[in-house]
Amino acid sequence: MKRVILGSALLLVLTGCGGGGGTPHPNEPDRASNVAVLAGALTGDFRFDQVHFATGSTAAGAASDYQRIVAGMGGVKPQVKAVGTALRWSWPLRGGSWTYTTKVSAKGADGPVTWSPTVVSPTLTDAKAVLKAVTEEPARGDILGAGGQPLVTSRPVVVFGIDMAQVSGRAKAVRSARRLAQRLGIDPDAYAKLVKAAGDKQFVEAITYRAGQAPVSAAQVATIPGARVVHTDSPLAPTKSFAAPILGAVGPVTAEMVKKDPAKYRAGDVAGISGLEARYDDQLRGTPGTIVDRVAGDGTVTQVFDAPPVDGRPLTTTLDLKLQNLAEKLLAGVKPASALVALRPSTGDILAAANGPGNNGLNLATYGRMPPGSTFKTVDSLAFLRAGMTPSSIVPCTNETTVDGKKFTNDSDYPAGATGNVPLSTAIANSCNTAVISQRDKVSSDALASAAASLGFGVDHDTGFPAFFGQVPPAASETEKAADMIGQGKVLASPMVMASVIGAIQAGSSTVPRLIDGTEVKPAGRAITAKEDAQLKEIFRAVVTRGTGLGLADIPGKPVIAKTGTAEFDRGGKRLTHAWMIAAQGDIAVAVYVDEGVTGAQTAGPVVEGFLRGASKQVH
Repeated sequence: MKRVILGSALLLVLTGCGGGGGTPHPNEPDRASNVAVLAGALTGDFRFDQVHFATGSTAAGAASDYQRIVAGMGGVKPQVKAVGTALRWSWPLRGGSWTYTTKVSAKGADGPVTWSPTVVSPTLTDAKAVLKAVTEEPARGDILGAGGQPLVTSRPVVVFGIDMAQVSGRAKAVRSARRLAQRLGIDPDAYAKLVKAAGDKQFVEAITYRAGQAPVSAAQVATIPGARVVHTDSPLAPTKSFAAPILGAVGPVTAEMVKKDPAKYRAGDVAGISGLEARYDDQLRGTPGTIVDRVAGDGTVTQVFDAPPVDGRPLTTTLDLKLQNLAEKLLAGVKPASALVALRPSTGDILAAANGPGNNGLNLATYGRMPPGSTFKTVDSLAFLRAGMTPSSIVPCTNETTVDGKKFTNDSDYPAGATGNVPLSTAIANSCNTAVISQRDKVSSDALASAAASLGFGVDHDTGFPAFFGQVPPAASETEKAADMIGQGKVLASPMVMASVIGAIQAGSSTVPRLIDGTEVKPAGRAITAKEDAQLKEIFRAVVTRGTGLGLADIPGKPVIAKTGTAEFDRGGKRLTHAWMIAAQGDIAVAVYVDEGVTGAQTAGPVVEGFLRGASKQVH
């Protein structure tokens, strides 16, 4: 729990004083008792020069004294109501209202009043005493993983910044800011701008590092006037990259956040600003409290009110600490944008959702929208089975096929021995595009969408985290339908939903991917029958035993099913390829996506293999 002294913003509405100026309130003072007019002056509804003061008290003196007393209340406006010759006060503070009654020295409610600090609070018997509100910050709730493993929790950090109170003059502070920024390797202009706009006593943060990771020491910045190094704690994940786009970050609230919800946020507050930290901020942040102190003229502090903070509550996710670390490690060396999602087919629990360093902070793992390429042949296969085909049905795998003038081919490394009239399982195992396209008349767009829904693809759900479940829009032409059949056209998917698709085949039924513990969302779509499931397993086991997923064949443990995929696209005048691979073993399903690759087997395959091998050692 942290105490933060509120700013000394003055109640400018109270500055009207003797001789007056300003615009009178629509309610004329003569319609209220003199004590009620005093109450209105204390809240800003009337001016102090509208109050009838007794000899020895003046409007100017009362207004000035009141501003001095409440300057430390952070600009909070009290409610003050006259009850005879008494005032009933209510301060709407964070954590609760501070209410009390004060007496007013007056000869009846309409008689002249004598000003005294005790009109504001009965504790202000010392004429020089003031009130000061101190915010008590609640302890932020942790974000937990599977089994209660702490993912985001309070960890030691080092904060570098300029303490405005320790440097004389704005110009000197700006020069110090530039020197500090250069020493730390951050943008000098941007930081100097922050310092220039800061308050006279504000500590302006430059950058925060995890303890032990700062590139410079406190001694190396000590010669810069006003530079300060603060050792504190901050909510952090185990590493900087650990599920970062999904978990999000905690930081100072923005001006937009304060403007949107001034009752909840105030300048200087710290809150969730992205990811789960932002979405579940109310739960994680808790409720700030307030202490009000009476500060006597000699500096003696006496607490007169305390509304304790309510600590935040933890948020439990399904992420597995070891598997997430494994996924992050496997993607660390992948230069293009990439993502890996692993889930438990039996429950839908997401065990890992990693975004590679090439993503530039984007969450492609659960929210990416990319053409899934031939991994979409999982959906085709179910649609074909429902149209009466079997894994043994013979289909023509030609080197190329043309649909309404558009030529479609197989991958350049497609095995010659798998061409000709071949069983459907062979065509899928080797990812024959032309064979799948040749069977497009057997399934309508509606049938394709229905098969997709049965595998958890293309049906949106509110799961409590950013999630894209794929799209299979009706084809507008035969060419578009042919492209859709091989996971291009207008078909889009996220790695999360493709992990869910192969997981549905592994489990024999679909489940909705789940990241937030306690959320239960029912899957949609027609159930997969036992016969369909057996046939799907036969088809996608063949991918591993005699097809493009052969590299997974020697993984120890239970049988692996898989599907590779590529999707061509143009960028910068070049024809490039998205690389995909999805696989499942036991109660783990995984999808890997790499934005620019060669083939699914060559580019995404080693990452999938590394994950399944690592998972078999870590999951018990």
